[in-house]
Amino acid sequence: MSHSPSAPPTLQHRASGVLLHPTSLPGPHGVGDLGPQAHRFVEQLAEWGQTLWQVLPLNPVGFGYSPYQSPSAFAINPMLISPEALVKEGWLEAEVLEALPALPEGTAALEAAEARKADLLRQASEVFREHASQEARSTYQRWCQENEFWLEDYIAFAVLKELHAGAHWTSWPEGSRHRRISAMRAFRQDHEASLEEQRFIQWQAAHQWETLRAHARKHGVRLIGDLPIFVSDDSADVWAHPDLFELDEAGHPQVVAGVPPDYFSETGQRWGNPLYRWSRMARDGYRWWRERLSLLLTQFDIVRIDHFRGFEAYWEIPASEPTAIQGLWKPGPGSAFFKRIRKELGALPIIAEDLGLITPEVHALRTACGFPGMKVLQFAFSDPQNAYLPHNYEGPDAVVYPGTHDNDTTLGWFRKLDPEQREFLNHYFSRDLQEQSICYEMIRMAWASNACLAIAPLQDLLGCDSEARMNTPGTVGGSNWRWRLREGEVAGVQGDWLKHITRIYGRAEVPEQLPETIE
Repeated sequence: MSHSPSAPPTLQHRASGVLLHPTSLPGPHGVGDLGPQAHRFVEQLAEWGQTLWQVLPLNPVGFGYSPYQSPSAFAINPMLISPEALVKEGWLEAEVLEALPALPEGTAALEAAEARKADLLRQASEVFREHASQEARSTYQRWCQENEFWLEDYIAFAVLKELHAGAHWTSWPEGSRHRRISAMRAFRQDHEASLEEQRFIQWQAAHQWETLRAHARKHGVRLIGDLPIFVSDDSADVWAHPDLFELDEAGHPQVVAGVPPDYFSETGQRWGNPLYRWSRMARDGYRWWRERLSLLLTQFDIVRIDHFRGFEAYWEIPASEPTAIQGLWKPGPGSAFFKRIRKELGALPIIAEDLGLITPEVHALRTACGFPGMKVLQFAFSDPQNAYLPHNYEGPDAVVYPGTHDNDTTLGWFRKLDPEQREFLNHYFSRDLQEQSICYEMIRMAWASNACLAIAPLQDLLGCDSEARMNTPGTVGGSNWRWRLREGEVAGVQGDWLKHITRIYGRAEVPEQLPETIE
């Protein structure tokens, strides 16, 4: 599959939108998905005058249910599949869903949702296998052929993972661990039904996402995806392409990814992801990366690359080290990588996540590539020279957020400010800010800035406190990835106000007459 070269959705025209992962949508199945609630949310965005919906990675989740530790850089999380959409397609009977008890609201019941979706998908796969029309089978087979470059590795990995009770692939028997031809042939023959089920699941996930994307296009909403720079060591990608990663003979990482100690952490962050053999990847023109980006650019209008600075230089930590202290900077592939990708795929509508320790070299790479960087207002209020303050933005090549999924909610952040920061914040806004207004004041400042795009987490539009935080970096489990809307809660957004400031600050697609006053 290839992304045809074409002009990207412009990142120069002013626009705005909302950050919300689909798992945070409400619904009866324990986790948000790509079904009716997602379609309604698109319509809600359009009613609010918003033209962007940013999500987190759609990939299957890994350790701690994190979408940034995925067993595949290409597949879609089966938990995102909507049972209601399966009924609409004819792969489930409505009575099946009616008999199910509702799972809890207000939090993502990930364990229960995972079990429920697996059972429903198994049933749907059986119905498809036994009753699908020839037209449906042809559509399915065509999709499988178009995605064969990643699909066959992933489904084999997924089935083997289940057969070995979730054990890390390096502990599997030698034949499957090293993908011996005879062992894999026998495995595929013995487990064809399970492999076919996994193919069906990914086909339905892709189909539901494309249906949602078409609905978004119809309503003038563009979708922003997320690409984690690194992959999990326990993934189909590392298992199928061990030569592309810094591994020892047993398949274990020799060195791992992370970031060095900084103001936020005395020991840095040891993420544990295997690092790439960039010189090996360069020999085939970064084919794995080209396939990865090509697929994402068929799924999204714009892609945010997480930890962009790793393309200029990355922090290499010996795998034996328990923290990120004993690491060193190693050069990334730099501009040569993006030149090759652009040569093959055409224009790249990319947002570069350039937060943290950013050197002039990283800034130069991002600028040379023409990618906007990120500005987070919660990081801004320390001194007049702070780069995240709107008056210091050097131009429109930026995407501004009050906070992101890795930050506390704006209300939670505000409540924890030390006196010096609060004083600076009040002076910057020229008023004593209050809890009941801080979220909307920060959103207004983001929308008013000269950044090309402005994105607000839905939690801030709802004025949520810290219990609605999506993720705390450097931690695993707990409440991470579990925040979720309750049915009807989105009505708490001041949609008319949001639509008004979107027009006032020139982020509306079509200028309209403004009201004389705005409350």
